[in-house]
Amino acid sequence: MRILSREEKLRTIISTIDNSEYSATKKNVTNKCMMRTFKEADDTWVAEAYSKKKYADYKPFQFVDGEGVRCSIYLSGCLFACKECFNESIQNFNAGQLYTKEIEDQIIQDLSNSYVQGLTILGGEPFLNTQVAKSLAKRVRDEFGSTKDIWVYSGYTYEQLLNASEDKKELLNLCDVLVDGPFMIYLKDLSLRFRGSNNQRIIDLKNSSKDNVVLYLE
Repeated sequence: MRILSREEKLRTIISTIDNSEYSATKKNVTNKCMMRTFKEADDTWVAEAYSKKKYADYKPFQFVDGEGVRCSIYLSGCLFACKECFNESIQNFNAGQLYTKEIEDQIIQDLSNSYVQGLTILGGEPFLNTQVAKSLAKRVRDEFGSTKDIWVYSGYTYEQLLNASEDKKELLNLCDVLVDGPFMIYLKDLSLRFRGSNNQRIIDLKNSSKDNVVLYLE
């Protein structure tokens, strides 16, 4: 009997779901989520109230959190609570350790390697950790200008961030690419690059506006 690989097992599970009543409901979903699998953001979600200025992990020189060789920092804490979130263990704002100048210096040193394309900030929710995320993003701009790109992942949509608090907008303006939107389990797609569900977009921030969203990758 052949043993299935992890990817084959996942595809088998998803295929089973796609042939179920659950899938029929999924296919009838248009613009509005009928099966709530995450929490809706509201104006009380502010970094000042929730962030503990912690990070759960730092992973240099990897390829999974965006284009090219990247250094990725995972900030602690998220309120979206997406069902089956890939990083569910760090939704707690107290997870991990305090962000320090030492870890920031290490990230800058790692980014200085010519083969590294850029920085990815994810979590958790970076836009609920703007004290840390802005500090790091500004340092990257000061040190490297536009020679290193900055990707940021968020459960917020681009449109929500354009109308959000000033700290969120400042962080958005420091970044080059946004992977936006909550993870929706019923829209999960293993074939997607750098994101987990079909609602999420990879947005070219430097060429996008309120009236014209430009996708970075298609």
